[in-house]
This record gives sequence, structure tokens and C-alpha cells, in this order.
Amino acid sequence: MKRALLLMATMTAIGFAAPAVAQTVAITGGTVALGDGSAPIPNGTVVFSNGRIVAAGAGVAAPAGATVIDATGKWVAAGIVAGPSELGLADAAGVAESNDAAARTSPFSAGLDVAATINPDAVAIGNERVGGVTRAIVAPRAVSSIFGGQGAVIDLGADAQPLTRAHAFQYVELGEDGGKLAGGSRPAAFAMFRDALTQAQDYRRNPAGFDGRGKDSLLKRADAQALLDMMDGKVPMMVHVERASDIRAVLGLTRDYPKLKLVLVGATEGWMVAREIAAAKVPVIASALADLPAAFENLAATESNVGRMTAAGIPVAISTIGVNDAAGEHILKQFAGNLVAIARVPGATGLDWGKAFASITSKPAEALAMGDELGSLRPGRRADVVIWSGDPLELASLPQAVWIDGVSQPMVSRQTRLRDRYITPQEGALPKAYSY
Repeated sequence: MKRALLLMATMTAIGFAAPAVAQTVAITGGTVALGDGSAPIPNGTVVFSNGRIVAAGAGVAAPAGATVIDATGKWVAAGIVAGPSELGLADAAGVAESNDAAARTSPFSAGLDVAATINPDAVAIGNERVGGVTRAIVAPRAVSSIFGGQGAVIDLGADAQPLTRAHAFQYVELGEDGGKLAGGSRPAAFAMFRDALTQAQDYRRNPAGFDGRGKDSLLKRADAQALLDMMDGKVPMMVHVERASDIRAVLGLTRDYPKLKLVLVGATEGWMVAREIAAAKVPVIASALADLPAAFENLAATESNVGRMTAAGIPVAISTIGVNDAAGEHILKQFAGNLVAIARVPGATGLDWGKAFASITSKPAEALAMGDELGSLRPGRRADVVIWSGDPLELASLPQAVWIDGVSQPMVSRQTRLRDRYITPQEGALPKAYSY
């Protein structure tokens, strides 16, 4: 539960005062979207207390003494879980000094840890929060090795405690990008992977004798320890691959490293090997709408990819990976809505509404084995709740109130402040024009 008790003075858009986190809150009368894959529930109620969901659905009564919020005509939904992203790591992607997502000249690789450097005051975090994003999977970028480092899960609350889980996964690049990083080919990438894990095992057997100090060493001690955690299944291995053959090769790694907990990212050609992925029980965080052969590794791209993998029994989340995410992570709701529309196209395979919404809420959480903690409005989950003006998968719908861990969040950001400043220009509100 958040330490700070953030209260909004007013919420003029929906006309109620925000409750304190310690209170029991009941949001009644709205269409409830649980985020667990089920269909929306008309005229439902969501109850949360002390930062956790107590009950949600039809026939749920508001407890005595609860603060009751009338959401009639609106939707009450689980918050969006975005990622992998660089939220909290990069203020301006093109300005190296403001970007902690990539360490191009660092001697460290797998041992890099983003958790300590998340900036909860980053402008992008406020922008995404007012867009309905309540949690983010934050991944380092692999730029000097196939191992990017250790990612984290954060909340987007307006306070100084963003971490939900540090050391949440190890990020690995294979496929075309991994080949480039390893020296120019896929065989080089897999050779680097196996040699690194062999060195990590050497470190396990004899930590004192491990020589990771030389400038040409593949691994430092911190790298070796991080890879041991991955090898032992303590943290998932989030691996970016797109081509069907690369996916098969990654699945095959579990023969030699049986404790690996794989999470596939990208997987544009996942539909071609859906049976193998499903049989391996590996979750996927897919590029949502990749439908063009932008590279040789995704020649078989199709907008039906997510629908086909889901139909095969694969737990699939969607992400902005592989697309222009300049608009922000909140555009995930648009992608999910498109997957619903694709289901209506003859010959195409999309998702029904419940599964599409789950692909941006509970499925990303489940991919990191955090589905019992967040991502839905099921009892016991963290109370990440968003009131929308309408169907959250419709473009015209906007968030009107957000709670994270049961704490009411400010519905303002740098963008909204700039909008309010300049929408009605007045003397004194604008900078003076240059006189030359």
C-alpha cells in the first residue's frame, strides 16, 4: 500500500471527492471490466479497501460505512499494465544524458539493474497515468551485449516509491538484433549465450577464483550472479525474438537449462509455431499489430498473430514493441480495440472484448508470474482501478479517475497543464515574442 495519501481536491469530470486510501470505497452502477478475460459486467460494483480489491462484479453490495461513488453510465476497469517499456528511464530518447535505458560502453551487461534509477517524477509517467496506465514493465535495452540487464515492475503513482518488484526479469536479445550484438550472426548470439552461462556456472563453483576483472572479460561478477538467478529460475528470461525458427531455438534452450522460465517478446511469427509455444507453456508479450515484413525476421507478419496464438492456448499480452510508441504506452488500448475489430474481418483472427482487454491488464502480469498480485479486479489484487467515460477500448473514451494501490491519483500531467495554459491565451500567460 502506498505510503503517501494522495487526495484530489475535486474531480469535476465526474463530480465526486476522492477518498483516502484507508477508507473502504465502493464504486457502483458502472460497467465493470475485471481484466481477467471475462466479458464486461453491466451495473456492477467494485469494492476496495486498504489498497486491495475486496469484491467486484454484479450483485456486490457496498459495505456499511464505505465511501460510495456513483459511476452510472461509465466503465470501471482494471488499470493498464504496459511493457516492456522505458518508463522512468528515459526523459528524451534522443538525448543520451537523459536516457538510462541503454549503457553502450559499460563493462557490465546482465548485472545492470534498472530498479535503483527509476525516476518517479519523469514527465512520461504522469502522462501515462492520466491515460489509464497504472503499472509498467520496465526493461533495459541491450546495446553492448545480448544481455540487457535486470528489469523491474513499477507503479505509476504520484509518489516517490515506484517499485513493485525489482529484479523482475533478465532481458535478452536473440534473433537479428542479438546476432548484431554478438558479432554479426545468430550462431554468434547463441554461442555468446551458452558461453556466458558456462562462465556463470564457473562463478558458482568457485566465486573467489572467478576472474571477471579484465577489460575483455565477457562477464563481471554482477553479471554472473544475475545469470545464475536466471538459470535457476529465480527470475524469468524475457527474450526478444521474432522469427519462427528463432522461437524454436529459444524453446530448445530449456533442454540444456531446464529451470529457465521463458517469456517471449515480439514473436511476430509466433502463429507459425503456436503449438510448440503452447506445449512449452511459455507466455508471450507480442507486438500487437505487426502486419508488414519490416525485416527478414518477420516476413510472415500478420494482424491475426495475436488471435491465432491465443486460440492455440498461449497466454498472450500485447505491447508497443516494434511500433512507433512516441504517442505513449496508453495507445495499448487502441491496439486492443483493433484486435476486437479484426475478429469481425472475414478470414482474420482477432480477440473477443474480454480477451483483448486482458491482453493489456492481467496477461502482462501473468507473464511475470504476478497475476495473483495485479492486473485484474479479482479479490486480493492491488487496487489499480480506472473509471472511464465509456468503453476503454474505444478511442473516444477517456479516464476520469485513477486509483493505484487504492490511492486516488491526480488527473493532471505536464501535457494537461500545457493544454490548460494555452487553450485560452491571455495577456501575461504567454511568453513574449522575440523582438528580432
